[in-house]
Amino acid sequence: MTNQSGDAPPTQAHARADIDATLNRLRRAHGQLAGVIGMIEQGRDCKDVVTQLAAVSKALDRAGFKIIATGLRDCLDSPAGGTPALNVEQLEKLFLSLA
Repeated sequence: MTNQSGDAPPTQAHARADIDATLNRLRRAHGQLAGVIGMIEQGRDCKDVVTQLAAVSKALDRAGFKIIATGLRDCLDSPAGGTPALNVEQLEKLFLSLA
């Protein structure tokens, strides 16, 4: 549904911004991981490889946390009487799976 100006409603626009931000994080992590693979293939120093691998891991963790945070907000924003996509236990399980 769109408003009179043709823009998406605020909640949909916000969700789209979250999706775009998460996709950007994942694309950066993808590029970093390709770099790590290249470093290993080139026989680069172990310390440098591990440093870059840690950066990839952190980027993936942050993307996962962003996805969960969006899910939490969606649950809180669900209309009165509406059924949330995930319950608290499911969100907690997802969150802990990143630990």
